[in-house]
Amino acid sequence: MSLNKEKRDQMILPAKNLKVMLVGVVVIIIGFLLMTGGGSDDPNVFNPEMFSFRRITLAPIVVLLGFGIIAFSIMKKFK
Repeated sequence: MSLNKEKRDQMILPAKNLKVMLVGVVVIIIGFLLMTGGGSDDPNVFNPEMFSFRRITLAPIVVLLGFGIIAFSIMKKFK
């Protein structure tokens, strides 16, 4: 059973999909970088900066947006 050359050489996802997927990975990395920090060097001292808007709300939204971009790049058929 032989496959024709066009189907055999075809990638699972086209290059444009992979570029959009790479953008999604970068957005996820940015979201995780937004979550960093806010800790305290002394475990006996409470640092309220740990619960800032950036770490509790913004960063998870950015990470979920990145996962959404990746899902979109997998599902969408670019031409």
